[in-house]
Amino acid sequence: MSAGPTHAALERLIAWYETLTPETLERIDAYYARDARFKDPFNDVSGRTAIRRVFAHMFASTEAPRFRIESRVAGEREAFVTWAFRFRAMRRDFEILGATHLRFDASGNVIMHRDYWDAAEELYAKLPMVGALTRLLGRRFAARG
Repeated sequence: MSAGPTHAALERLIAWYETLTPETLERIDAYYARDARFKDPFNDVSGRTAIRRVFAHMFASTEAPRFRIESRVAGEREAFVTWAFRFRAMRRDFEILGATHLRFDASGNVIMHRDYWDAAEELYAKLPMVGALTRLLGRRFAARG
């Protein structure tokens, strides 16, 4: 990964995400541009206030949520990271694996945050009733060799 403004901005952002708490969430203004866009399989919002609400909801609906960044690549004002998101819900531990594409403005603030992860495989398949149906459908439509 190249050293430079994007690298430095990415490392600051990663450090924030890996230690994110409801209290540190209030520092979102130091990392995201005012009109930043955030998109994942469940949300598509713009603006720091809306992004803050997405993460506040995460803290309200899960126990002990934690992000761990697995790998990172930075280019000219954009970066790509892979991650593991661990949390507890419904008396079970979950781990979701995914990736994020980030774009930064000239000040090093995130202007676009797009998460990519498979909700069917990473979440629905792990739920008791929905998981059985998801696995059945997966077997039904899988190519056979």
